[in-house]
Amino acid sequence: MATLATVGPDGNPHVVPITFAVEDDFIFTAVDHKPKSTSKLQRLRNIGENPRVAVLASQYSDDWGELWWVRVDGSAGVTTNGEEMRHPIDALVERYGQYRERRPDGPVIVIHAERWSGWAGS
Repeated sequence: MATLATVGPDGNPHVVPITFAVEDDFIFTAVDHKPKSTSKLQRLRNIGENPRVAVLASQYSDDWGELWWVRVDGSAGVTTNGEEMRHPIDALVERYGQYRERRPDGPVIVIHAERWSGWAGS
């Protein structure tokens, strides 16, 4: 799991947990079948207005030597085109067994990573 941060038209941040797959400097995440309060998701609207995003993945442990985090700053786009969604969804299916049972049907967010930063306790 990771966290996706977008910015709304009012300038307020919007943060949501995501499943993701990484390929080179691209991060893929998709809207899947898990229950949501609406299909008109804020993250999709925000990216349509402002493509600047950040993604944060981290691990906590009581052994602080095992702590780490990685942050990606980049630009995102949303696709609903079936052909364009195929490869990102295939990458997600490869990573998550739950998606092998039921593939996400999109939309797909494709993030181009422009800056990687991170830290590790050991």
